[in-house]
Amino acid sequence: MTNTATGSATAAIPGTAQAQHRILRVLVASQILSGAGLAAGVTVGALLAQQMLGSTSLAGLPSALFTAGSALAAVAVGRISQARGRRPGLAVGYLTGAIGSAGVITAAALNNPALLFIALFIYGAGTATNLQARYAGADLADPARRARAVSTVLVATTLGGVAGPNLAAPTGDLAHALGLPTLTGPFLLSGAAYALAALVLALRLRPDPLLLARTIAAAEPAHATDDTHSPDQTRDSRRSLVLGAVVMILTQLVMVAIMTMTPVHMHDMGHGTAASGLVIAIHIGAMYLPSPLTGWLVDRYGRIKVAAASGVTLLAAGVLAATAPGDSVALLALALALLGLGWNFGLVSGTAITTDTVPLATRAKTQGLVDVAIAIAGATGGLTSGLMVAATSYPALALTGGLLALALIPAVAATAYRR
Repeated sequence: MTNTATGSATAAIPGTAQAQHRILRVLVASQILSGAGLAAGVTVGALLAQQMLGSTSLAGLPSALFTAGSALAAVAVGRISQARGRRPGLAVGYLTGAIGSAGVITAAALNNPALLFIALFIYGAGTATNLQARYAGADLADPARRARAVSTVLVATTLGGVAGPNLAAPTGDLAHALGLPTLTGPFLLSGAAYALAALVLALRLRPDPLLLARTIAAAEPAHATDDTHSPDQTRDSRRSLVLGAVVMILTQLVMVAIMTMTPVHMHDMGHGTAASGLVIAIHIGAMYLPSPLTGWLVDRYGRIKVAAASGVTLLAAGVLAATAPGDSVALLALALALLGLGWNFGLVSGTAITTDTVPLATRAKTQGLVDVAIAIAGATGGLTSGLMVAATSYPALALTGGLLALALIPAVAATAYRR
């Protein structure tokens, strides 16, 4: 297999291990910054739209827009990375997210919903880039430690992701002092954070992990990189690629749908911005903080078992969110923590499955296309969540999401049986 050969060659070339360590350090720094950036839209995006439009039914639209924007950005970042390497692809993605943040602030200041929607679409580039960075961490990793390399990049998002929502109140005060709407405060933070992340990557992500991985592969003997497979192997690879994508798509759909409407639900229950910011901070922490453990579990016990655990955990999150009293911040925080953990299980296991399957020659492009499907799922979850809550209730949304996550069980069981 190409991936195994590449992994052994990587270990054999002097300096490659040091390069991987340096790359992971740079990615960690950029992820800390970008984590704060992506948390802004999650924390106040729905509230800003509700305030400007005066309608709860469209409160999920911001999440749908910036996840739809992340779909387009995933294609662009993937193609730029394929052609020129991870460094320019990721840097351009974060810079685009910073421009989107500035657009949101301008739209709110002008009270222009149309501009807000356009800006939120552009802002989604930051979310897509944050996710694409996990692939950069895996490019030079040994296959036996690939999930742990992915998790190292993901866990770095925790620091910024947890800090971001808790800065909603102080950044709101800053925005007010500048004569801007209070809810634009977190977008001031996201604009600065995304711009700094782009700068760090542009200056420090050297050597480029994808380009170096190609150089290593090109230096191997021809028989070590033989990509020819039997028809059965080709079919198995396709099934694995589809499984990895399905795992990440379903977990993203369920997570975004429930997460998007939680701040609105809490607002309707009389909770303030600080309380919803705390719950979202706990949620984002649970999305990323368990990554080292998840990576170890995936490498130790296998991708399939952790993918199945994702479905069970998301079901528990949906049931708890549906049954938690509206005045209980603690139970809602626990439900959102389980929601984040289930998402983490799905993302790390799905990423490992996908990276194991895709050959190096088309890796970045294919990963970008997979992330497009993930972004579309997030957009669908964000858009339909507001409509469903308006038509039914938040508990109905949460329970539906949890039940939908159970579809992962037969999917992974079918793949495991074929193996």
